Amino acid sequence: MMMQEQIRAEAGGALLFDASLAPAADGNWFEPDYWRGRGALQIQRGGRGGVAMIDTPAGACVLRHYHRGGLVGRFNRDNYLWSGAARTRSFAEFRLLAHAVALGLPAPQPVAARYRRRGMFYTADLITRCIEDARTLAQCLADDRLDADLARETGALVARFHREGIWHADLNAHNVLVTSEALYLIDFDRGALRAPAEGWRLANLARLRRSLVKLGAAERIRDFQAAIWGPLVYGYERTMGA
Repeated sequence: MMMQEQIRAEAGGALLFDASLAPAADGNWFEPDYWRGRGALQIQRGGRGGVAMIDTPAGACVLRHYHRGGLVGRFNRDNYLWSGAARTRSFAEFRLLAHAVALGLPAPQPVAARYRRRGMFYTADLITRCIEDARTLAQCLADDRLDADLARETGALVARFHREGIWHADLNAHNVLVTSEALYLIDFDRGALRAPAEGWRLANLARLRRSLVKLGAAERIRDFQAAIWGPLVYGYERTMGA
């Protein structure tokens, strides 16, 4: 079924949703308490500025409220500067995910997005279909399940997105999901379509390497460069050249 993008205005903002999946989506869909009251809130992490697993008419979904991290997040938890509806974090990610899914890439299917505007600022939320029975690449590393085969698959995964010009702004081991059937990339906040170029592609790979090293891969895995990173780059280059 092809996505049917629709926009619905609501007080102080707007909803963007896939009418083929969620024709009845409204502002309540973005409130964890709404799902809790219906016994449909499975997991909630991080409070209002976090992630919730919800059972919706569109199936099992992930509800994410956008919030700032780092030093800025201590003073400004979830407000972003308004520069137009299309450039809101939620609408931009929804459309990038929709583009990836339409290409057959393994990314979460977008269901609905929302922004609420207050003067010069806005807050944002996104609902995507849940990728069930998945572990992050970081969890695989912690459980000693990261081997050369999984590394090659990870490299091939990244290459599939890069071949389509899709740049992931935060490519790290927490944003690679591993299931028994396939690997997925998640969290495309601030991601973008870019013209083919070796520079940004290599920088993306370097970011993933730093993530693995930060998580202790070089200490946990004997000869990390040859055992893991070499196969990952091989899988990447083979797929890019296919």
